[in-house]
Amino acid sequence: MTVSLQDVLQAAQRIKPYIHRTPVLTNSSLNEKVGAQVFMKCENLQKVGAFKFRGASNAVWSLTDEEAAHGVVTHSSGNHAQALALAAKMRGIPAYIVMPSNAPQVKKNAVAGYGGQITFCEPTLEARESTMEGIRLSTGASVVHPYNDERVIAGQGTAALELLEEIPDLDVIIAPVGGGGLLSGTAIAVEKKKGIRVIAAEPEKADDAFRSMQAGEIIPSLNPKTIADGLLTSLGSLTYPIIKERVEQVVTVSELGIIESMKFVWERAKIVIEPSAATVIAVLWEKKIDLSGLKVGVILSGGNVDLEKLPWQK
Repeated sequence: MTVSLQDVLQAAQRIKPYIHRTPVLTNSSLNEKVGAQVFMKCENLQKVGAFKFRGASNAVWSLTDEEAAHGVVTHSSGNHAQALALAAKMRGIPAYIVMPSNAPQVKKNAVAGYGGQITFCEPTLEARESTMEGIRLSTGASVVHPYNDERVIAGQGTAALELLEEIPDLDVIIAPVGGGGLLSGTAIAVEKKKGIRVIAAEPEKADDAFRSMQAGEIIPSLNPKTIADGLLTSLGSLTYPIIKERVEQVVTVSELGIIESMKFVWERAKIVIEPSAATVIAVLWEKKIDLSGLKVGVILSGGNVDLEKLPWQK
């Protein structure tokens, strides 16, 4: 089964009572700097500070009462963990969260604050998945994968749906890519308005989606080192085919471009974004592709930053 526009539209109705409809903001300094009209969909202002609350909410509220009673389980380095913990709390069910031991402290604290029951593991995909499977077997909890899940993909697509409702005549939408849940959901939502180009933003130092698109198959991410800590994962078996078919290209951006873009958005637009979200601005900032004069929608994916470790602080 793949995800359709209908799934995204149904997700929008299902999660409407629980999520924030986030604002779309513009900034003339940014437009001038990058030479395009930029419309920022501020998912940093979503509950839990990231778009992930959309997919998690859609997954949690899609469960039958019988399924929900056993709770939900996932593995995540942060934003999805917080999102699932809060969505489960809102439905009154347990959330079991497997986190790598090296996850940012601010994200560990937030997951615990939302009532998630955390189990720590080694920071490898293998360790995350085996730990999660053990919890699933002992509790009967439903697995809600951070991105390789139809319900999650459909939920993430609702951000682009809202953006298009407000700015229907966009030329391009740029979304960041890690595991591909947001990007694939965005690419499906764009079906509503034919002719809009979808472009992915990815750190050069975690460029597995770029390499996967070049190779025509999933190339796993091996030990990526980037400040964009939300984009460390590899594409999934569900997200990759959608991206391959519907996304025009993956544009990689430098660490410096991410930092400069993030700082500019903080200083000029007064919007607190995390490095993963800054990648979409960095695509415009570094001018790797020509988007001059176009109406460009960007999804600012989140704003969960450790204020003690800002990337421009020495």
